[in-house]
Amino acid sequence: MRVIGGNLKGKKLLIPLDKSTRPLRDMVRESIFNILDHSSKVSKNINNSKVLDLFSGTGSFGIECLSRGAKEVIFFENYSNSIKILKNNIFNLKLESKTKVYESSAYNLKESNLNNEIFDVIFLDPPFKDKEINILIDQIKILKIANINTIIIIHRNKKSVDNIPKFLNVLDEKNYGLSKILFSKLI
Repeated sequence: MRVIGGNLKGKKLLIPLDKSTRPLRDMVRESIFNILDHSSKVSKNINNSKVLDLFSGTGSFGIECLSRGAKEVIFFENYSNSIKILKNNIFNLKLESKTKVYESSAYNLKESNLNNEIFDVIFLDPPFKDKEINILIDQIKILKIANINTIIIIHRNKKSVDNIPKFLNVLDEKNYGLSKILFSKLI
């Protein structure tokens, strides 16, 4: 797995050897950034943005954001093997000054003191079997860490049926293999 674009393009990312983490495939990641850069429905400039990467795994999404000019990425991951790899990826690419890693479940967001800290992009990549994503979306709204300009990207299994809250406007939906990517904003 490699960084696809930006100033770190081509740099190798460490990935887990076990199958307990599902890294975001390069093609899906590239498609997400193409949509952010070029879609009339979504359009979001990553340069100088503040990004929240929830269920970050080894950090491929957040690191891609940093490579493309993001100002800061905050990662949430609670699986110890992924945390080790995430921290190694950050260290190997010399990104420590632009990152913060919370070794905690994304569902502990309310305990993180991020209240009212507005993010430009929030990426949610929970395990496909996770059925509690709406609890997290509610927390994002309650904590006021997103506003009407924040793009909220949700990675789900394409067969999952999630009752997305009415206060979240799905701007676009794309399917890639087993993956479904939802691009949304708060209303």
